[in-house]
Amino acid sequence: MVYPTSLNKAKNYFEKFPGIGGKSAERLALHLLNMSLEEIEDFATSIKEVKTKLKECTICGNLSEEDICSICSSSTRNKNLICVLEDKKSLFAFENVGHFNGVYHILGGLISPLDDIGPENINIKGLVERVEKLENPEIIIALKSSLEGQTTTLYIKKIFEKKKVEISRLSYGIPMNAEIDYLDEITLDRALEDRKIISE
Repeated sequence: MVYPTSLNKAKNYFEKFPGIGGKSAERLALHLLNMSLEEIEDFATSIKEVKTKLKECTICGNLSEEDICSICSSSTRNKNLICVLEDKKSLFAFENVGHFNGVYHILGGLISPLDDIGPENINIKGLVERVEKLENPEIIIALKSSLEGQTTTLYIKKIFEKKKVEISRLSYGIPMNAEIDYLDEITLDRALEDRKIISE
């Protein structure tokens, strides 16, 4: 089908979004016609602000408009309880459940020798620096049950094996290779509540 140039341009951009195919992109592009000019301008501004205002928290790696995110700066969070995650999407999944009162540490990836990704390529150093400043810290490793996730878990465990750090992982029951952000709230909440100590 031959689309008008402006409509085709909008459609092509929507197709770049994950999970958006040609038909969905077409519907989204056509929906723009039903929006007011004010809504369109506000939409465009919000997209620009996502790119220009958001940055990574200097402590945990979460998205924030400030140097330190609202979770790390909160006085009600347990700073001695750190949940280690692969990416930001996983953090959003935990926060949507709403029962975790600790803080997070985003690695920004997993150790994968086949992909030339070693410990130095992800944010393990930052985790070590945080933990060394704490008293009676507990690390909850919440990584997917894949070879890369298990390799990363074992590496973190080895780093802290001679230090007074309690390390736990999410309980079993999570499907192999399942992405944390795709788990339903009940499964994720139960996996966190029934976490298993692995540092003993």
